[in-house]
Amino acid sequence: MSETTSVIEVCIAGTGSYLPENILTNAELAIRVDTSDEWIVTRTGIRERRIAAEGEFTSHMASKAAKNALEQAGLAAEDIELIVVATITPDTPTPATACHVQAQLGAFKAVAFDISAACAGFLYAMKICKRLISDGAFKNALIIGAEKLSTVTNWEDRATCVLFGDGAGAAVLRRSEPGEGSIVATEMGADGSLTHLLEIPGGGSACPITGENVNKHLHTLTMQGKEVFKVAVNRMKEAAEKVIERAGWHPEDIACVIPHQANLRIIDAIADRLAVPNERVFVNLHKYGNTSAAAVAIALDEANRTGVFKRGDHIVLVAFGAGLTWAAAAIRW
Repeated sequence: MSETTSVIEVCIAGTGSYLPENILTNAELAIRVDTSDEWIVTRTGIRERRIAAEGEFTSHMASKAAKNALEQAGLAAEDIELIVVATITPDTPTPATACHVQAQLGAFKAVAFDISAACAGFLYAMKICKRLISDGAFKNALIIGAEKLSTVTNWEDRATCVLFGDGAGAAVLRRSEPGEGSIVATEMGADGSLTHLLEIPGGGSACPITGENVNKHLHTLTMQGKEVFKVAVNRMKEAAEKVIERAGWHPEDIACVIPHQANLRIIDAIADRLAVPNERVFVNLHKYGNTSAAAVAIALDEANRTGVFKRGDHIVLVAFGAGLTWAAAAIRW
Protein backbone atom coordinates (compact mmCIF):
# COMPACT_ATOMS: atom_id res chain seq x y z
CA MET A 1 0.00 0.00 0.00
CA SER A 2 1.53 3.31 -1.10
CA GLU A 3 0.51 6.85 -0.27
CA THR A 4 -0.57 10.05 -1.92
CA THR A 5 1.29 13.29 -1.33
CA SER A 6 1.06 14.51 2.26
CA VAL A 7 -0.05 18.06 3.01
CA ILE A 8 2.10 18.49 6.13
CA GLU A 9 5.63 17.09 6.24
CA VAL A 10 6.46 14.87 9.21
CA CYS A 11 9.89 14.35 10.75
CA ILE A 12 11.44 12.09 13.37
CA ALA A 13 12.24 14.44 16.23
CA GLY A 14 13.82 11.91 18.57
CA THR A 15 14.66 8.25 18.98
CA GLY A 16 15.12 6.00 22.00
CA SER A 17 15.70 2.39 22.91
CA TYR A 18 15.95 0.07 25.88
CA LEU A 19 17.61 -3.33 26.24
CA PRO A 20 17.33 -5.51 29.35
CA GLU A 21 20.51 -6.00 31.36
CA ASN A 22 20.53 -9.80 31.20
CA ILE A 23 22.64 -11.13 28.31
CA LEU A 24 22.12 -14.67 27.05
CA THR A 25 25.12 -15.82 25.02
CA ASN A 26 25.35 -18.61 22.48
CA ALA A 27 27.57 -20.54 24.86
CA GLU A 28 24.87 -20.40 27.53
CA LEU A 29 22.25 -21.55 25.02
CA ALA A 30 24.46 -24.50 24.09
CA ILE A 31 24.00 -25.78 27.63
CA ARG A 32 20.20 -25.80 27.17
CA VAL A 33 19.90 -27.28 23.66
CA ASP A 34 22.01 -29.18 21.14
CA THR A 35 23.76 -26.25 19.49
CA SER A 36 27.02 -24.30 19.53
CA ASP A 37 28.29 -20.77 19.07
CA GLU A 38 29.71 -21.72 15.67
CA TRP A 39 26.41 -23.26 14.51
CA ILE A 40 24.41 -20.19 15.53
CA VAL A 41 26.82 -17.57 14.19
CA THR A 42 27.30 -19.37 10.87
CA ARG A 43 23.57 -19.66 10.23
CA THR A 44 22.27 -16.42 11.73
CA GLY A 45 25.06 -13.99 12.66
CA ILE A 46 23.71 -13.80 16.23
CA ARG A 47 26.16 -14.00 19.14
CA GLU A 48 23.97 -12.95 22.07
CA ARG A 49 20.56 -11.57 22.95
CA ARG A 50 18.91 -9.73 25.86
CA ILE A 51 16.34 -11.36 28.14
CA ALA A 52 13.93 -9.30 30.24
CA ALA A 53 13.97 -9.77 33.99
CA GLU A 54 11.15 -11.53 35.79
CA GLY A 55 8.48 -8.91 36.39
CA GLU A 56 9.79 -6.73 33.54
CA PHE A 57 6.97 -6.50 31.02
CA THR A 58 6.70 -5.26 27.44
CA SER A 59 5.14 -2.01 28.67
CA HIS A 60 8.06 -1.36 31.04
CA MET A 61 10.60 -1.70 28.24
CA ALA A 62 8.41 0.38 25.91
CA SER A 63 8.12 3.18 28.46
CA LYS A 64 11.88 3.32 29.05
CA ALA A 65 12.57 3.53 25.33
CA ALA A 66 9.85 6.17 25.00
CA LYS A 67 11.37 8.33 27.74
CA ASN A 68 14.68 8.37 25.90
CA ALA A 69 12.97 9.36 22.66
CA LEU A 70 10.96 12.11 24.35
CA GLU A 71 14.10 13.50 25.98
CA GLN A 72 15.91 13.70 22.66
CA ALA A 73 12.86 15.29 21.02
CA GLY A 74 12.57 17.87 23.79
CA LEU A 75 8.95 16.95 24.49
CA ALA A 76 7.26 16.25 27.80
CA ALA A 77 4.99 13.22 28.13
CA GLU A 78 1.98 15.47 28.64
CA ASP A 79 2.66 17.00 25.20
CA ILE A 80 2.19 13.72 23.34
CA GLU A 81 -1.11 13.40 21.48
CA LEU A 82 -0.88 9.83 20.15
CA ILE A 83 0.83 6.63 21.34
CA VAL A 84 1.00 3.55 19.12
CA VAL A 85 2.73 0.40 20.36
CA ALA A 86 3.63 -2.32 17.88
CA THR A 87 3.94 -5.68 19.62
CA ILE A 88 3.05 -9.37 19.42
CA THR A 89 3.80 -9.82 23.12
CA PRO A 90 1.41 -7.39 24.86
CA ASP A 91 1.27 -7.23 28.64
CA THR A 92 -2.31 -8.46 28.44
CA PRO A 93 -4.71 -9.34 25.59
CA THR A 94 -6.66 -6.30 26.72
CA PRO A 95 -6.22 -3.47 27.53
CA ALA A 96 -3.67 -2.42 24.96
CA THR A 97 -0.04 -2.19 26.04
CA ALA A 98 -0.13 1.41 24.76
CA CYS A 99 -2.59 2.22 27.53
CA HIS A 100 -0.18 0.83 30.13
CA VAL A 101 2.57 2.94 28.55
CA GLN A 102 0.38 6.03 28.63
CA ALA A 103 -0.14 5.54 32.37
CA GLN A 104 3.54 4.85 33.08
CA LEU A 105 4.61 7.98 31.18
CA GLY A 106 1.82 10.18 32.50
CA ALA A 107 0.82 11.03 28.93
CA PHE A 108 -2.85 11.26 29.71
CA LYS A 109 -3.73 13.55 26.79
CA ALA A 110 -2.67 10.90 24.30
CA VAL A 111 -4.86 8.56 22.33
CA ALA A 112 -3.34 5.09 22.79
CA PHE A 113 -3.66 1.81 20.92
CA ASP A 114 -1.65 -1.23 19.80
CA ILE A 115 -1.05 -2.73 16.37
CA SER A 116 0.00 -6.30 15.56
CA ALA A 117 2.13 -6.63 12.44
CA ALA A 118 4.98 -8.62 13.99
CA CYS A 119 8.45 -7.52 12.87
CA ALA A 120 7.03 -4.93 10.45
CA GLY A 121 4.96 -3.34 13.21
CA PHE A 122 7.17 -0.33 13.93
CA LEU A 123 7.13 0.73 10.28
CA TYR A 124 3.37 0.10 10.10
CA ALA A 125 3.04 2.47 13.06
CA MET A 126 5.27 5.00 11.32
CA LYS A 127 3.12 5.04 8.21
CA ILE A 128 -0.14 5.27 10.17
CA CYS A 129 1.07 8.10 12.41
CA LYS A 130 2.74 9.98 9.57
CA ARG A 131 -0.60 10.05 7.79
CA LEU A 132 -2.55 11.10 10.89
CA ILE A 133 -0.12 13.96 11.51
CA SER A 134 0.12 15.06 7.88
CA ASP A 135 -3.66 15.10 7.62
CA GLY A 136 -3.81 17.44 10.61
CA ALA A 137 -5.47 15.08 13.09
CA PHE A 138 -2.48 15.17 15.49
CA LYS A 139 0.56 17.39 15.96
CA ASN A 140 2.81 14.60 17.17
CA ALA A 141 2.95 10.89 17.93
CA LEU A 142 5.05 8.45 19.91
CA ILE A 143 5.59 5.17 18.08
CA ILE A 144 7.11 2.19 19.88
CA GLY A 145 8.17 -1.32 18.93
CA ALA A 146 8.48 -3.48 22.04
CA GLU A 147 8.70 -7.21 22.60
CA LYS A 148 9.25 -9.75 25.35
CA LEU A 149 9.80 -12.64 22.97
CA SER A 150 11.37 -14.75 25.70
CA THR A 151 7.80 -15.48 26.86
CA VAL A 152 6.78 -16.97 23.49
CA THR A 153 10.01 -18.81 22.66
CA ASN A 154 10.25 -22.60 22.74
CA TRP A 155 13.52 -23.03 24.62
CA GLU A 156 13.65 -26.69 23.56
CA ASP A 157 13.67 -25.91 19.83
CA ARG A 158 17.18 -25.01 18.68
CA ALA A 159 15.92 -23.84 15.29
CA THR A 160 14.03 -20.93 16.86
CA CYS A 161 15.26 -20.34 20.43
CA VAL A 162 18.62 -19.06 19.16
CA LEU A 163 16.93 -16.28 17.17
CA PHE A 164 14.92 -14.14 19.54
CA GLY A 165 15.51 -11.53 22.22
CA ASP A 166 13.74 -8.84 24.23
CA GLY A 167 13.87 -5.06 23.93
CA ALA A 168 12.14 -1.86 22.83
CA GLY A 169 12.71 1.06 20.50
CA ALA A 170 10.78 4.30 20.05
CA ALA A 171 10.55 7.42 17.93
CA VAL A 172 8.76 10.75 18.27
CA LEU A 173 7.09 11.97 15.10
CA ARG A 174 5.91 15.55 14.69
CA ARG A 175 5.23 18.21 12.09
CA SER A 176 8.43 19.31 10.39
CA GLU A 177 9.77 22.82 10.80
CA PRO A 178 11.40 24.60 7.83
CA GLY A 179 14.81 23.12 7.12
CA GLU A 180 14.13 19.91 9.03
CA GLY A 181 14.06 16.42 7.59
CA SER A 182 10.98 14.42 6.76
CA ILE A 183 9.58 10.94 6.23
CA VAL A 184 9.55 11.13 2.44
CA ALA A 185 7.83 7.88 1.47
CA THR A 186 6.39 4.80 3.15
CA GLU A 187 5.20 1.41 1.97
CA MET A 188 3.52 -1.56 3.62
CA GLY A 189 1.87 -4.78 2.56
CA ALA A 190 0.75 -8.24 3.64
CA ASP A 191 0.07 -11.71 2.27
CA GLY A 192 -2.34 -13.58 4.52
CA SER A 193 -2.01 -16.77 2.49
CA LEU A 194 1.39 -17.28 4.14
CA THR A 195 0.31 -17.07 7.78
CA HIS A 196 1.43 -20.65 8.35
CA LEU A 197 5.09 -19.87 7.69
CA LEU A 198 5.60 -17.91 10.91
CA GLU A 199 3.07 -18.02 13.72
CA ILE A 200 2.12 -18.65 17.32
CA PRO A 201 -0.62 -21.25 16.79
CA GLY A 202 -2.13 -21.23 20.28
CA GLY A 203 -3.41 -18.69 22.77
CA GLY A 204 -6.10 -17.05 20.67
CA SER A 205 -9.77 -17.83 20.08
CA ALA A 206 -8.91 -20.43 17.42
CA CYS A 207 -6.82 -22.49 19.80
CA PRO A 208 -7.09 -21.48 23.47
CA ILE A 209 -4.37 -22.79 25.77
CA THR A 210 -5.86 -25.43 28.05
CA GLY A 211 -4.61 -27.77 30.72
CA GLU A 212 -4.62 -30.53 28.13
CA ASN A 213 -2.49 -28.79 25.50
CA VAL A 214 -0.28 -26.49 27.59
CA ASN A 215 2.75 -28.77 27.20
CA LYS A 216 2.56 -28.83 23.40
CA HIS A 217 4.29 -25.41 23.08
CA LEU A 218 1.34 -24.04 21.13
CA HIS A 219 1.91 -20.64 22.73
CA THR A 220 5.41 -20.35 21.21
CA LEU A 221 6.73 -19.17 17.87
CA THR A 222 7.05 -21.67 15.03
CA MET A 223 8.75 -20.91 11.72
CA GLN A 224 9.48 -22.52 8.38
CA GLY A 225 12.82 -20.83 7.97
CA LYS A 226 13.73 -21.57 4.34
CA GLU A 227 10.34 -20.49 3.03
CA VAL A 228 10.36 -17.32 5.16
CA PHE A 229 13.84 -16.45 3.87
CA LYS A 230 12.73 -16.50 0.23
CA VAL A 231 9.64 -14.38 0.78
CA ALA A 232 11.40 -11.98 3.15
CA VAL A 233 14.20 -11.12 0.75
CA ASN A 234 11.86 -10.55 -2.19
CA ARG A 235 9.27 -8.50 -0.33
CA MET A 236 11.81 -6.36 1.51
CA LYS A 237 13.59 -5.66 -1.77
CA GLU A 238 10.34 -4.66 -3.46
CA ALA A 239 9.21 -2.45 -0.58
CA ALA A 240 12.59 -0.70 -0.31
CA GLU A 241 12.75 -0.14 -4.07
CA LYS A 242 9.28 1.43 -4.05
CA VAL A 243 10.10 4.02 -1.39
CA ILE A 244 13.48 4.76 -2.95
CA GLU A 245 11.82 5.33 -6.33
CA ARG A 246 9.07 7.53 -4.89
CA ALA A 247 11.68 9.56 -3.04
CA GLY A 248 13.53 10.08 -6.33
CA TRP A 249 16.74 8.56 -4.96
CA HIS A 250 19.37 6.22 -6.35
CA PRO A 251 21.45 3.65 -4.42
CA GLU A 252 24.41 6.02 -4.30
CA ASP A 253 22.21 8.66 -2.61
CA ILE A 254 21.51 6.45 0.42
CA ALA A 255 23.72 7.00 3.46
CA CYS A 256 22.28 4.14 5.53
CA VAL A 257 19.94 1.18 5.13
CA ILE A 258 18.49 -0.19 8.36
CA PRO A 259 16.91 -3.58 7.66
CA HIS A 260 15.01 -5.83 10.02
CA GLN A 261 17.53 -7.64 12.23
CA ALA A 262 16.48 -11.27 11.74
CA ASN A 263 19.32 -13.06 9.99
CA LEU A 264 22.63 -11.85 8.60
CA ARG A 265 22.12 -13.82 5.40
CA ILE A 266 18.87 -11.97 4.76
CA ILE A 267 20.54 -8.63 5.49
CA ASP A 268 23.40 -9.41 3.08
CA ALA A 269 20.93 -10.50 0.40
CA ILE A 270 18.97 -7.26 0.74
CA ALA A 271 22.11 -5.13 0.51
CA ASP A 272 23.15 -6.99 -2.64
CA ARG A 273 19.77 -6.64 -4.32
CA LEU A 274 19.53 -2.93 -3.51
CA ALA A 275 23.10 -2.37 -4.75
CA VAL A 276 24.04 -0.69 -1.46
CA PRO A 277 27.53 -1.45 -0.08
CA ASN A 278 27.58 -3.48 3.15
CA GLU A 279 29.36 -0.66 4.95
CA ARG A 280 26.23 1.46 4.50
CA VAL A 281 23.94 -1.22 5.95
CA PHE A 282 23.47 -0.99 9.73
CA VAL A 283 23.68 -4.25 11.67
CA ASN A 284 23.34 -4.87 15.41
CA LEU A 285 21.82 -8.35 15.08
CA HIS A 286 24.88 -9.96 16.66
CA LYS A 287 24.20 -8.19 19.97
CA TYR A 288 20.43 -8.42 20.30
CA GLY A 289 19.08 -11.12 17.99
CA ASN A 290 15.63 -10.71 16.45
CA THR A 291 13.48 -8.47 18.67
CA SER A 292 10.55 -8.45 16.21
CA ALA A 293 8.74 -5.08 16.18
CA ALA A 294 11.53 -3.55 18.27
CA ALA A 295 14.39 -4.51 15.94
CA VAL A 296 14.30 -1.68 13.39
CA ALA A 297 13.44 0.83 16.14
CA ILE A 298 16.41 -0.19 18.29
CA ALA A 299 18.72 -0.14 15.28
CA LEU A 300 17.46 3.30 14.24
CA ASP A 301 18.17 4.71 17.68
CA GLU A 302 21.61 3.12 17.92
CA ALA A 303 22.59 4.35 14.47
CA ASN A 304 21.25 7.82 15.27
CA ARG A 305 23.07 8.13 18.59
CA THR A 306 26.39 6.79 17.27
CA GLY A 307 26.47 9.22 14.35
CA VAL A 308 26.04 6.71 11.54
CA PHE A 309 24.05 9.35 9.67
CA LYS A 310 23.69 13.12 9.99
CA ARG A 311 21.19 15.88 9.25
CA GLY A 312 20.20 15.82 5.60
CA ASP A 313 21.26 12.21 4.96
CA HIS A 314 18.97 9.78 3.19
CA ILE A 315 18.16 6.59 5.09
CA VAL A 316 15.94 3.62 4.30
CA LEU A 317 14.21 1.38 6.84
CA VAL A 318 12.78 -1.97 5.74
CA ALA A 319 11.27 -4.94 7.58
CA PHE A 320 9.19 -8.10 7.21
CA GLY A 321 7.32 -10.21 9.71
CA ALA A 322 4.66 -12.80 10.44
CA GLY A 323 1.48 -12.35 8.46
CA LEU A 324 3.45 -12.24 6.29
CA THR A 325 3.84 -8.47 6.52
CA TRP A 326 6.41 -6.05 5.15
CA ALA A 327 7.08 -2.33 5.23
CA ALA A 328 9.65 0.29 4.29
CA ALA A 329 10.30 4.00 4.78
CA ALA A 330 12.54 6.52 3.03
CA ILE A 331 13.62 9.29 5.40
CA ARG A 332 15.53 12.51 4.83
CA TRP A 333 17.14 12.97 8.20
